[in-house]
Amino acid sequence: QVHLVESGGGSVQAGGSLRLSCGASEYSMNNNYMGWFRQAPGKEREGVAAIHTAGLRTHYADSVKGRFTISQDFNRKTVFLQMNSLKPGDTAMYYCAAGFAETAFQALSVRTYSVWGQGTQVTVSS
Repeated sequence: QVHLVESGGGSVQAGGSLRLSCGASEYSMNNNYMGWFRQAPGKEREGVAAIHTAGLRTHYADSVKGRFTISQDFNRKTVFLQMNSLKPGDTAMYYCAAGFAETAFQALSVRTYSVWGQGTQVTVSS
């Protein structure tokens, strides 16, 4: 069973930056994508960014394009989410997940992912 542990959350002012990290116990053949998701109070969990573990293919939600960058260190089995120009609307619990996707839509879909981390809180104040 793959285990995921997120870190790097915190509180920043609007316009600031944070970098989230997600360490995986292993990269499984059953999971070809690592994704970042977020859930704000009272809202559904939504896909933010995803990266194919075997290559450089990445996908982003429209709301974060140009501000967030997902990357990975394959040897360390760690995925990062660099978040710049943060807005109050980015405030949420951020989750890392592992799953198997064949399309960009699937890569950003909550239902695709079967392994989840415990989450890390990001709070952006105005």
